Order: sequence, then C-alpha cells, then structure tokens
Amino acid sequence: MYLLHHLLGPRPDDAGRTALVEGERAVTHAELRPEAHACAARLRAAGIRRGDRVAILLPKCIAECAAIFGVSHAGAVFVPVNPLLKPAQVRHILADCGARVLITDRAGLSALGDALDGLHDLATALLVEEAEVGAVEPPADTALGEDLAAILYTSGSTGTPKGVMLSHRNLLAGSRIVANYLSITGSDRILSLLPFSFDYGLNQLLTAVQERAVLVLAGFRLGNDIVDLLARHRITGLAGVPTIWTILARATPRFATTPLPDLRYVTNSGGALPTDIVARLGRQWPRTDVVLMYGLTEAFRSTYLPPDEVGRRPGSIGRAIPECEVFAVTPDGRRAAPGEPGILVHRGPTVSLGYWNRPEETARVLRPDPLYAPAQGGGLVCYSGDLVVEDEDGYFTFVGRDDAMIKSAGYRISPSEVEEALMATKALRQVAVIGLPDAILGQRVHAVAVAGEGALDVPAVLLAAGERLAAYMVPRSLECVAALPVTPNGKVDYKRLVAERNAADRIMDAAA
Repeated sequence: MYLLHHLLGPRPDDAGRTALVEGERAVTHAELRPEAHACAARLRAAGIRRGDRVAILLPKCIAECAAIFGVSHAGAVFVPVNPLLKPAQVRHILADCGARVLITDRAGLSALGDALDGLHDLATALLVEEAEVGAVEPPADTALGEDLAAILYTSGSTGTPKGVMLSHRNLLAGSRIVANYLSITGSDRILSLLPFSFDYGLNQLLTAVQERAVLVLAGFRLGNDIVDLLARHRITGLAGVPTIWTILARATPRFATTPLPDLRYVTNSGGALPTDIVARLGRQWPRTDVVLMYGLTEAFRSTYLPPDEVGRRPGSIGRAIPECEVFAVTPDGRRAAPGEPGILVHRGPTVSLGYWNRPEETARVLRPDPLYAPAQGGGLVCYSGDLVVEDEDGYFTFVGRDDAMIKSAGYRISPSEVEEALMATKALRQVAVIGLPDAILGQRVHAVAVAGEGALDVPAVLLAAGERLAAYMVPRSLECVAALPVTPNGKVDYKRLVAERNAADRIMDAAA
C-alpha cells in the first residue's frame, strides 16, 4: 500500500466485516468501498484532477469517511473542515487552500450563507444527499506516495489557521506506527469522538480501516453518554483529549458504576493529563491500558508513555514512537544532555511537508537535521517549539511552550485570531488574550482588555466575538484593566499578564 485509499482495497476476510457504525446504521468494508468510488467519480465528473484541493464540511458520519477515501481515489487532496467553525473561518480555509470543490450536506451549505461568495477557485459544492452509489469503476491511480494527500488546518500563534500538508506516506506511516504500539487488530472496536480535521481523530479512521477494526462514529458527548456508548458497543479502544478524561473522572456519575470489561486501552493527547486523573482512570479501569501521548500536527505523533511506565514516571510524555527519533536541541544547535532543557526535535516518516503556501513559516519549523548529514540519512526534521528535558533512559518531560499558543480542550488556539475577533466588536481599545490553567480544559482562554468609550458590556462583546469564532475559541472571561503592561520594547508583556494572574490564583487557593 502506498496511497491512502489502498487501505480500503478488498481482502479475503472482508466478507460481512463491519467497518463503520453511525447511530443505528452500520456498513461493511464491501459497502464503504463503492461509496468512496462513487465520490471519486463525482469529483472527476466535476473536473477534479490530480493535486486539486477538495474541502469536506460534514458532521462525523459515514459519508465523511467515504469522502476522505473518495478524494484520495480521485488523486486529489482532502481538506477536512471542523463543522464547529463559523462561516468566516470556513471561508478562510477554502480561500487559503484554493479548494476547487466543497463536499457538504444541505444543512452545512445553508449554514454557510453567503460565505462562499467570491471564492473564485471554488467551482462547485457537492451535496452528499445527491450522491448515487452503484457499481462504479474507480479512476486509475496517478499519485505517488510522496504526493500531497491532505491539508489539516491548525491555529498558529500569529493569526489565522494555517494548513499542514501531509503526504500519503505521512498518513500511512502514522496509521502503521499507532497500530504497532497500541497492538490494534481486527478484533478491536474503537470509539471515535474526535473530529477528522484533527490529526488524532483522522488517524483513528485510517488505523481502524487498515487493521479492519470497527470504528463507532460519534461527535463530542457528555460523560454519561460516553459511558453508555462504551458499554453498548463493547468498545475496546478510546482516544481522548484532557477535557474528555476530566469530564469522565470528575463529573460523570456512571463512570464509577459501569463495568467496561471490553475496554482494552485508552489514549490521551492534545495536552497534559493531570496526574490525579491518570490515577482515577487506573483505579476505575485496572485492566485497561492508559497510554499517554504527545504530538503536533506538523509531525503527527512524537512520543508515547507505555502503560507499565505510567506509575513509575508521573508527568512524563514518554519516549519516541516506533520508526521515529526524538531528541532535544539547545539554542546553540547541539543535542541537549540528559537533564538539560532543549527544543523537542522530531525525525522520521511522519514529518509533514510543511505549511501550505507559507514557505517562511515552513522553514522555521522544518529545518536540516542538526545531528545527521544528508549522506547519513539526514533530511528535514521538525522543530516542535516545545521545551523538554530527556532523562538517561530516553524518556521526556514537557517543560513549556516556546511560543504563545493556547492549548484548550485539545485545540490549539491562536491568541491573535481571538484578539482580532474581540477588536472587531469596536468596544475595546486594546486587548491581550492568554491561556490560564484550568482543571478541565488544560488551559482556559482569558482576555485582558482596555475598554473603549463608554461602559463596557462584557456579555455583549463575548457574544459578538462568538459570531466570528468557534465556541471553543471564545474567551471564558474578559477582564477590564486601565492599561496593559508592556515590555521595554513597547510590546504587550504577555508573560507578565500570565504570571500575575497565576500568582493571584495561588493566593486565593491558599486563602481558601
């Protein structure tokens, strides 16, 4: 297999084997395959050719899965769009990648309103309700494994989301590696809660199809609903972000009373998981492996902490995943010694192709290998921007971000993008957006602002910003101050804003 859609190719043991479950509907691999072929045929009929970008805006559903494989079959590049995004955010993604076709449903198209007006690259929108599935011969393969397969949009620290380019080989390496260290087989039943616009969620789909495991599709759920799904579908594997695990462990009555004997493993990524939550998961599910992981879209997954090390290495993000090398590099470009902080650098087959149409930003993240010359197999490696410390055994501990990104509920949020939405309300003279510690979200989005003329109506400002931002990006609180602190260079002092508020929280905790 060298192209993404080859994962769907027929196999001798496919007969009657369920591939996907969506509510009360289930499809086998033999039924999913023609849906993907029909999607590819529609795209070719719409004029899609090799390398064209196709955006997919759908809720978590079987049609979305078929579209992902169908775009690959057509030789095009799929761009999954999170349905939580607002129309202006969707428009930015479609305009930025130059999408030629949008695959959506009637509800999605209606919700976009006039957001698609003036997108000159966009030729048409294909509605999944109008698809006809029949015996369609898929187009002949034209792409190579090194070709661009997907663009996943992720927030950057300096503004609007940017597209991370992933090749077929990147995606297939990720599914192969995860199936390896999680020991996923055709007997697994995996619950999919995370969106396919998130590399962590997309990997679940590809790994499940590769191994012929069953993937049960569901959007984000409240804690008791998650427990019900785990029990009803006899789920063996569940991936989550810190918010999901915190809700389950701290705010879900059925978490402690529902036996889940089939649950073989759970995984966490998208942010650090508090040690007390890890301990609760271990106590409640003593026969379930808890696998803690660290990754970034630009290199997919970098480290994992094996279950038997979780108790021995609290706070560790683990060691390098199979087939990859991870090391820390100091500011002067040498490999950090054990115990010495450095930027985490990732080398291996999951390193992405960089950012779509952003060569300067790509050059900052993808750099020549500092340890291996080209003749030794050295090429481009990914500089994560995260400070870590490696111990003598090759296990890493996260120290902190080297940029201003906010990680909340598993999402990477750009402070600049939130600030732009707040300033667009015209109610503020100045604003700074920061991330503050939160027991459930990991970080909560907090705005510190200088009001404009007249009284400041905080709820109205946040409501107006919410018309431009996805719900998870809207600040949980907006604090009004007389002036923002600045550095000697005259820039807003974000570090001071964070430090002062963290100190105030510690004082209040001590007083309580």
